[in-house]
Amino acid sequence: MRKLATQLLGLTAFAAVLSSPALAAPMEIADLAKIRHAGNLAVSPDGETVAYTISVPRDVIAGDEDGRADSHLWVIRDGQEPIRFTSGQGSISAVQFAPDGREIYFRTRREEDDHTALYSIALTGGEAKKVFEFETSLGDYALSPDGGTLYFVARPEDDTEDFSNRGFKAWVYEEDQRFASIWSVSLGDEQAEAEKLFDGGHVSNFDLSADGETIVAAVAPSTLIDDFYMQRDLHVISVASGEETARFELPGKLGAFEISPDGRQVAFLAGSSINDTSEGVLMVGDIATGDYEQLTPQALQHIQDVDWLAEDEILATVHRGVESALVVYDTEGAEQDTLATSPDIVTRSAEVGSGQVYYIADSASHPREVFAAGRRSQARLSNHNAWLGDIDLAPQARFTWEARDGREIEGILITPNGSAPEGGWPLIMRVHGGPEAHDSDGWLTAYSSPGQFAAGDGYAVFYPNYRGSTGRGVAFSREHQNNYAEREFNDLVDGVNALAEAGIINRDRVGITGGSYGGYASMWGATALTEHFAAAVAFVGISNQISKIGTGDIPNEMYHVHSLKWPWDDNNEHWMELLERSPVFWAGQSTTPTLILHGEEDTRVNPSQSLEMYRSMKVRTDTPVRLVFYPGEGHGNRKAAARFDYAHRLMRWMDTYLGVDATRRDPMPAFKLDLEGLLGGDNQEDAE
Repeated sequence: MRKLATQLLGLTAFAAVLSSPALAAPMEIADLAKIRHAGNLAVSPDGETVAYTISVPRDVIAGDEDGRADSHLWVIRDGQEPIRFTSGQGSISAVQFAPDGREIYFRTRREEDDHTALYSIALTGGEAKKVFEFETSLGDYALSPDGGTLYFVARPEDDTEDFSNRGFKAWVYEEDQRFASIWSVSLGDEQAEAEKLFDGGHVSNFDLSADGETIVAAVAPSTLIDDFYMQRDLHVISVASGEETARFELPGKLGAFEISPDGRQVAFLAGSSINDTSEGVLMVGDIATGDYEQLTPQALQHIQDVDWLAEDEILATVHRGVESALVVYDTEGAEQDTLATSPDIVTRSAEVGSGQVYYIADSASHPREVFAAGRRSQARLSNHNAWLGDIDLAPQARFTWEARDGREIEGILITPNGSAPEGGWPLIMRVHGGPEAHDSDGWLTAYSSPGQFAAGDGYAVFYPNYRGSTGRGVAFSREHQNNYAEREFNDLVDGVNALAEAGIINRDRVGITGGSYGGYASMWGATALTEHFAAAVAFVGISNQISKIGTGDIPNEMYHVHSLKWPWDDNNEHWMELLERSPVFWAGQSTTPTLILHGEEDTRVNPSQSLEMYRSMKVRTDTPVRLVFYPGEGHGNRKAAARFDYAHRLMRWMDTYLGVDATRRDPMPAFKLDLEGLLGGDNQEDAE
């Protein structure tokens, strides 16, 4: 069992007296604002230069304006130290190099922009300049091989007159079907107007062939998110005519895709059937005909990203259990090689360079950074989180257990430094969403994932990859289907019992938390499984499987990859079954103090799901329960203040009900946070 831990320098008492060094401290919630993640990786045409972004959270403690994390452009030349190319507030995305490698393009929206526009900056540095702005925000884009033409995805402008200033603000649900099309515009002519190239559906993203003659685009039949998940196909489009020349009709979900260097094939990730929960299988298709074949098996792994290494070799970012690998496949599906990467890191995405591969990866000891690998060597190219060297990180390890039916399940366990107290550590179990997702043995700490800062407060933190999770093949990811809340959530209880039997945790001091499907698990743990959990914090969770179908935006995805049946199927026999798999049904027996949190603008899981859970517990029990709404937030908090608030409420709830002398009947903490104390000063608006 692999275990990563920060090695602490042993200091004698005499040395401590002489130099008074500051001992490394554990991580705290305030440190979340220091975390930097690399992303948006791009490689220059000559394969020698890498551009990427670094996300920079707003620091509300330091007085930053509330908002989403900013992202800045960084560049690494020939393996040298990274150089920052942009700064300030605002975010950039979709980083690409110009065909001649002299400029870097990216999308952003600056103060003077009405919409997200295309900018570029010279590789020699200087100020970024706006290249093109459309009547609506730009989506995916590509440049022609000579750099003279821009192809991009955008919706047309809503040209109906706006009467909202006269009080007319009604809107019609799901009927604004302004499709995103592919457009083209000449960049050499300032007077040129964009022309629509392809409008055969709602385009999300596309790839342009190296010769500039062919586009392969992901197209859905409508703008609905349900169709984005379940109904996208790949359309082959002639750049010269804008006509569709072939189509890959896919049975299920679609993931990343790339055209081969010779323009004859496309490699893509997809589900092998309409019922596959994830697009984790590698396919290769013939661009001329639309025919395709499945290259990789459905067992034991899920592929996260794909790129062409050569005309007959495909590079895949593969997740196997809680580990990862960069695997080279040939176009017949044979595994040719595995690139050299450290076993301690988890690879997230990769881009092919000259003689080596650049990739984004994280580990138990650092967030996402930039790496490079050849066939037999690897190197880390960035270190944007050097401050973690002063943090006493808690050890992290893979933990496996046998479920009650004999199935082996695995997860990740973080434990506090030092010896466990008598009776074991208190436990916070953080359940991932999806459930078509998984937790790898990488960086696991974020505002809703308390990993290191909870371990610093003396909690063990457990991340179970229960049945339904990805990373272990299609069959494992489908073991929860047509069986809500049974085997999948029994796995959670069995994991907790295994930790207790191993003497690691205190069985009477266990809390459960998670968001989305993890919120469903937390609500289920607080109700149907209430005897197992002394505290629950549920975020954007599902409380009623019947009303979820009628109020969320992915009913078909729920049907095809989760429930496999509608409530009214088989002469309406399934209504009661779905209700009995809903936490609200069991709310009356709950003795678990439950904190419920939800974004007011959530379309995936309607906020009414949390209101139902709150009201059901409130009127049927005297168990402590609280409901917190976040204005302006959706299916997950994006802004700094909401994330700060969430992390503190989560830990304060666990501290209240998982303490040594705590009981399930203890009073709830104050409904307001002590923001003056947490922020270190008076509220600026109040002061003014």
